Amino acid sequence: MSDEHDTERAFFGRRKGKALREGQAARIEGLLPALRLPEGEIADLEALFPVPVEAVRLEIGFGGGEHLLSRMRESPQIGFIGCEPFVNGMAKFLAVVEHEGLKNVRLWDGDAALLLPRLPAGALDAIDLLYPDPWPKRRQRKRRFVSDRTIGLFARALREGGRFRFASDIDDYVGWTLARLLRSPDFDWSDERADDWRKPYPGWVRTRYEAKAVKAGRVPSYLTAVRRRAS
Repeated sequence: MSDEHDTERAFFGRRKGKALREGQAARIEGLLPALRLPEGEIADLEALFPVPVEAVRLEIGFGGGEHLLSRMRESPQIGFIGCEPFVNGMAKFLAVVEHEGLKNVRLWDGDAALLLPRLPAGALDAIDLLYPDPWPKRRQRKRRFVSDRTIGLFARALREGGRFRFASDIDDYVGWTLARLLRSPDFDWSDERADDWRKPYPGWVRTRYEAKAVKAGRVPSYLTAVRRRAS
């Protein structure tokens, strides 16, 4: 049996945790629909933002939103797509977006593997996949988000020269991802020295999950790959 998930894979992961507070529920019902990407094929990503943007980047599984919010604040000229199916994380993120009046974001609260094929080819400047669920047991590996298929979807959605970042504290998942990037005809692994993947990315904001991982003695890795240019 292959460890790779297929095009009809089910979504794996929690959709909802503890009950939402009244204000959180109101944002899920009111603000999220206004920011959610439309259904169906998307022809022009940049046109979906209410402010002019120079490029569009995607973060898959933003959790509590610490990293995504930091990038949005530092680059208001960039449009960001945040994907997070866990409703409690989405509710917390929406509270900050509303409070700060941030405009350079659109959201997707479903499976990113179903969103990627609907994006225009070459429309993304960058993709971040940070601390995805590792599904460590062998029988669970087909649930991992990274597969040969999703690497191909990343390549399709990224512009030539666009970058893909993957961070994890689980060595097996880092090796799993690197193996699929190295055998892809569409990506070049850009890390040249050990410090390139041992040290956080420039401007990195440590998330609560990463802080717990480091406290538990796990060592994060930060991979970077670049979408290969056509020869």
